[in-house]
This record gives sequence, structure tokens and C-alpha cells, in this order.
Amino acid sequence: MAGMRTVRRALAGGAALAVAGWALRDVRAELGVRPLTSGEERASRIRSSPQFKDGVFHNPMPEPTSLAAPSPGLLRELAKDRESRRPPGPIPLRRPATGLPAATGLNAVWYGHASTLVEIEGRRVLFDPVWSDRVSPTRFVGPRRLHPLPVPLEEVPAVDAIVISHDHYDHLDLATVRRLTRISRAPFLVPLGIGAHLERWGVPLYRIVELDWEEETTVAGLRFVATAARHFSGRSLRRNDTLWGSWVVAGAHRRVFYAGDSGYFEGYAKIGADHGPFDLTLMPIGAYNAAWPDIHMNPEEAVNAHVQLGGSLLLPVHWATFTLALHPWSEPVDRLWREAKARDVKIAVPRPGELVDTASLPSVDAWWQAVQS
Repeated sequence: MAGMRTVRRALAGGAALAVAGWALRDVRAELGVRPLTSGEERASRIRSSPQFKDGVFHNPMPEPTSLAAPSPGLLRELAKDRESRRPPGPIPLRRPATGLPAATGLNAVWYGHASTLVEIEGRRVLFDPVWSDRVSPTRFVGPRRLHPLPVPLEEVPAVDAIVISHDHYDHLDLATVRRLTRISRAPFLVPLGIGAHLERWGVPLYRIVELDWEEETTVAGLRFVATAARHFSGRSLRRNDTLWGSWVVAGAHRRVFYAGDSGYFEGYAKIGADHGPFDLTLMPIGAYNAAWPDIHMNPEEAVNAHVQLGGSLLLPVHWATFTLALHPWSEPVDRLWREAKARDVKIAVPRPGELVDTASLPSVDAWWQAVQS
């Protein structure tokens, strides 16, 4: 009997070691690759970038970009009103209809957080797809999804391009990238340096397009331009090995701007003048805090940037799905709606999975308030 217990303990210990080994392997993969060590061609492009100096990428905006030191009361703030940072009830989901996109139309499906499918002039573009349950280098800890996904990744319609804004975990997800590599043939369009991560994760080199700011490419008849953002990058304690950015997607008649993650900066007017006006802007409105005003804009700043871009319709992203800051769950969209009405800005606030048809836009349905009640 004692011998059997010893065998069972040994088997259990071996299983635990195997699980730990698999988890450690996954974490190492999640951390990605230092782009300067991933090949001379990429390293040469990085070193010649106007945004790269002293071994890292920088924001060229004249105003400083930094994270303030944690306030002495941060732990109290984290413990206080924790429930307000989560929806008190289930978030309503929609399952978008499938079918071919209209050859001249412009639609969008927001799946949650920043993950958005845009249908523009008969083509489909998927922005920052994240289908994992947590945004973290491990599936055991880290911010967890506050609502289910509207559809499995395999039920997302076939896309023509996959666009990434930067390499933070809530925008670039290893598991999602690997699944998209298997089930899709679309190229990945990424800021300079992120291709090193994708190669490490098994994306064929011919499916990776890396661009510096103001570089462009054409995919499926659409023009893609990498544009500026005020942010930072990094999947470990080391920062700014890879570039971050926003994106312009232009068809023959329709134009879309995706801000990615960014603090507000004065360059939006120039982006609008050079590449706009835009029929649709996807603007981040959540995860802001006084401790990091330079890297995440608040809802009022998002409206201001949208106006400066020459935007027609604003669709808010980067809220509702993960708790990444201390503000109450619905505060970003409440502030956005108030500011949009004050400035006569047209917005759409879809439920996750709900199709937004820019040609037939209903009035704003404050569905999030019903969740709160």
C-alpha cells in the first residue's frame, strides 16, 4: 500500500512538472522576440527608422510621454469600489449575420475591447483580434474577459487583412495569431518590429507586412497607411523594442481610421489633413487614468481627436471587455455620449457582435445603462 502511494505521488509530481513545463514554454513564447536579434534585414530597417534611437523606439511628440510613479494611495484605490469596475449584470451580445459585404458599403462589427471587423467596399479587415480569455502571458492570471465572445474565431467571416496596432497583450494575442495563421490566408499588417513576434509564433514571412509611420501598402485593393500614435510597447519588463501606431484604411471612396492605443496629441489634425476625412473612426475611450495621461486618451479627448481627423462617425473601442484601469465600467461610454451630444458628433455604441451599418444608423441605444440597473 505504501508503495502504491509512492507511485501515485510520483505520477502526480511528474504530471505537475509536465504542466509547469508546458506553462513555462508558453510564457517564453508569449514574451516574443527582440526584433534586433531576429535578422539583419529587419534590424537594418529598425535602425533607420526616424522613431528609433538609443536602442529603442520613441514618441517624437514634443510633449513628454511617461508613466507617473504610483501614488501612495494606489493600493487603497485598487481595493475601493472594485465592483464598480465590473458590469453588474450580463452584457448583451449579438451574433452578426454572415454574407458577402456590399461592394460599396462600410460596416463594422465590434467583438469587444479593440477587436473589430470592418467591411469596406467589399473587403474585410480585422483589427487587433484577441480571442483569449485573459490578456496576459499566462492563462492563469491577468485581466479576464468580462463578457463571452459573440462568436468563435472560426465563425468570423474570411478576412482580407489582419491589422495590429502594437504588441501589448490586449491587442496582440499569441493564441489568436496561431489560430488565424491556420484558418486564414490573410496577411498581417503590423508596425515595425512586430513581425519578429509573428515569425516566432509560426506566421510565414510572406504573410507579414511591417511598416514604419507614413509607410503604406496595398492589400486586396485597399490602401493601408501606418500612422502615428502616442504610446509605447513591450511584452516584458523591456519596453519599446517594437513600434506602435494607428492605421488608415482607404478604399476608392471610403476611409477608416483606427487609433489603436494612444494618448491625445496634436498630430491628429495632420493625419486628417494628409489622409482624411474619414467616414469612420475607431477611437479608444477606456483604461485612462491621471497616472498615465500620455498613453491612453479619455473620452473627451477621443471626441476631440475624431473631430480633428475629419471623422464622420465615431465608434468607441477599448472599453467594456477587460478591467485595465480604476474607473467604473460604464464611465467611458457615459462620458463619450455626453461629450458627443455637446459637440454634435455622431457616434455608434454597438453591443459586442452587433453590426453597425454606416449608411443606416439608428439613434444611440443606451444598452449599457440597462446593464447597470
